[in-house]
Amino acid sequence: QVQVAESGGGLVQAGGSLRLSCTASGLTFDDYAMGWFRQAPGKEREGVSAISWSGGSTYYAASVKGRFTISRDNAKNTLYLQMNSLKPEDTAMYYCAAAYRAVLRLFVPDEYNYWGQGTQVTVSS
Repeated sequence: QVQVAESGGGLVQAGGSLRLSCTASGLTFDDYAMGWFRQAPGKEREGVSAISWSGGSTYYAASVKGRFTISRDNAKNTLYLQMNSLKPEDTAMYYCAAAYRAVLRLFVPDEYNYWGQGTQVTVSS
């Protein structure tokens, strides 16, 4: 049984930092590309960042590029998202997702096979 679980969310002031983690079990972690998505109330789920199975390629939405850093530790079956210079508009539920092998449409939720339950990030102004 595949399980994906996020952690590390919380309340932070604008300009602050948070580090999200995502652990996956029940799958061969390095067979999967991984992504972070977020969804704010009343809005569609949007792709934030993605990383190839090896970690050699990373991708970012324009809204977070230069502020967020995605990484993975395949030995620990763990994905990370370092979020710096946070803004109130970053407030959302953040989800981790796994996609088997390569992903052609990195920020399209339907491309991903497994999802976590989400962790809330709230940035106060």
